[in-house]
Amino acid sequence: MTSKQRAYLKGLAMNIDPIYQVGKSSLTPEITKGLDEALEARELIKINVLKNCLDDPGEIAQIIAERTHSEVVQVIGKKIVLYRESKEKKKIELPVDKKKK
Repeated sequence: MTSKQRAYLKGLAMNIDPIYQVGKSSLTPEITKGLDEALEARELIKINVLKNCLDDPGEIAQIIAERTHSEVVQVIGKKIVLYRESKEKKKIELPVDKKKK
């Protein structure tokens, strides 16, 4: 993912609400499965890490990204934004980097 695409996704993520919360039990298989399904349906999701979760949000983001084959767009405080292109149909059209020759 290019920096231009990441910036575009960050802009889109500003307007969406978190759809999942990671709490005291941290990452369970059920949460991972739900996040995988949400990424397929929406492509861009925001996750809220609750205060009672003792794990680092950056580490949680990396683990989720590995398990769901998605990309971490950003981690700000206790908020995580992830992106994965849908297999069925694209909902978000990423900008293409045109390199000068």
